[in-house]
Amino acid sequence: MMLPTRFAPGRFAYVRGHTNSTIETRFNLFDLAAILVMLGLAVAIGSIARHTLAPLSAPGATDIHLEAAYLPAYAVRTTLRMFAALVASLLFTFTYAVWAAKSRRAGAILVPILDILQSIPILGFLTFTVVFFMSLFPGRVLGAELAVIFVIFTSQAWNMAFSMYQSLKTVPADLEEVSRSFGLSSWQRFWRLEVPYAMPGLVWNTMMSMSGGWFMVVASESVSVGNTTVVLPGIGSFIATAVAHRDLTAVIEAIVTMLVVILLYDQLLFRPLVAWSARFRFETTAGAVANDPWMLALLRRTRLLNQASRLFGDMLTSVGGLPIGRRPGAPGRQLISPKAGDRLWLSVLVLIAAIGAWQVFLYARANLSLHEIGHVMLLGVFTMTRVVTMIILASLVWVPIGVWLGLRPVWARRAQPVVQFMASFPANLFYPIFVVAIVHYHLSSNVWLTPLMILGTQWYILFNVIAGAAAFPGDLLEVARNFQIGGWRWWLRVMLPGIFPYYVTGALTASGGAWNASILAEVASWGSTTLTATGLGSYIAQATVAGSISHVALGMVAMSFFVIVFNRLVWRPMYEFSSRRLTLA
Repeated sequence: MMLPTRFAPGRFAYVRGHTNSTIETRFNLFDLAAILVMLGLAVAIGSIARHTLAPLSAPGATDIHLEAAYLPAYAVRTTLRMFAALVASLLFTFTYAVWAAKSRRAGAILVPILDILQSIPILGFLTFTVVFFMSLFPGRVLGAELAVIFVIFTSQAWNMAFSMYQSLKTVPADLEEVSRSFGLSSWQRFWRLEVPYAMPGLVWNTMMSMSGGWFMVVASESVSVGNTTVVLPGIGSFIATAVAHRDLTAVIEAIVTMLVVILLYDQLLFRPLVAWSARFRFETTAGAVANDPWMLALLRRTRLLNQASRLFGDMLTSVGGLPIGRRPGAPGRQLISPKAGDRLWLSVLVLIAAIGAWQVFLYARANLSLHEIGHVMLLGVFTMTRVVTMIILASLVWVPIGVWLGLRPVWARRAQPVVQFMASFPANLFYPIFVVAIVHYHLSSNVWLTPLMILGTQWYILFNVIAGAAAFPGDLLEVARNFQIGGWRWWLRVMLPGIFPYYVTGALTASGGAWNASILAEVASWGSTTLTATGLGSYIAQATVAGSISHVALGMVAMSFFVIVFNRLVWRPMYEFSSRRLTLA
């Protein structure tokens, strides 16, 4: 049960009806184990940091060995890259997404930019960023590491930002009124109300981001852009090398290693985070609650980590309670009227758009033909048809499953590592199956390569639906049971409206991810056999390999155009409808 606790200025938070009391213990073996683990992590991070300062030409700096003995070290390096990218994604989420949600004028430009960024294929970023980061640290591994981390960041940040944006736009009006009644400043309201309200969805999307990073790690750790080749030791480059050599044994060993790593960070990090985020469910009756995970119970038995977490929590509470920002009713200083400000802002946007459009026109006229542009737009129609078809099929499959899991915390916890593993499974590991089947049965590449596009992105829908169902108020479910609402009426009147904002976030990010994945899905290789589907993804992939910057740029602009148009016609109206009609108030 969620109840407001200690309603006073600076004291606005939510807790579960059950308590998780801190267990006072003396220094014990669990503390010793925790110290050893932290020392091991410090040694691993120090070792990786030492390698990043080495020159690229150093022996073994970019060599990939297919022996299983190298996999543990490769796993550590890949995992550290992914967590570095995750930290950057959290910083991006708590700045960019919050700004877009809080400022109407900024949101008018920041949200479309986010739509564009999530749709740009990963090789589109690589084409323009590899050389940039390599030039920052010429001849050093650190430049290549930053390029890889940035690419992983692009596969993690967008859905986390959309989750935060959706949560901030759908905070229940009655909770906003309570925060105003107690005179909370804008800073206090953000940390006491809005962040806790957004936390369940953000935690699930953070898990999805880690899985998305695994999905794209193959393309990021081993990539060729024209004459520039970047290969860094890691599981992604290990898989890419194994696929190129048709070494099925090495591929299986890499899959097993991935599974072990995913299970480890699921048990050690994400299960405790999910249990902690369940404290912030918005409900007034006791809902289904799973027992605390073993790792959380173990941490409570350590004196060292208990005290450290308590001090850290007290520090965050103090920071969140600082009286920063405007309080409700405080007069604001306005230099110009709102209407004049809107006109000025619109004029600036139009001017920037006109300058950008003119530069694009000059570049296109000098490097591209009208026939080429028309051909690329037609390829975009083909890819868009595949994206829409796959999103519809994935929604029909995963929405019912996600609701079922979200309403059953015990089963959701059991399914959590399985879903993370499936979401992180790199698409090119399915290439042998698809290539052999298509060649053997003489199937159409344009049809049967399409499922590769949704393999990694369908999980955005499942994770967000689980988060929405898990956050659904238990008192509303109790009302539905009391009025004997069941069957299709229960879905149409109760559950689908309740999870709709979460579904829109998941479907939007899945759509953008599918466009992104088209770069991998429309060109499938296994050894010397390569199959190509007609579409925008294969066009960009071929232009990237050829090092044709103008054609890569044309493909990216065309993809951005399709994504913006589709988002404006479909996803954005759905967002506005959910925030206007389907918020809990």
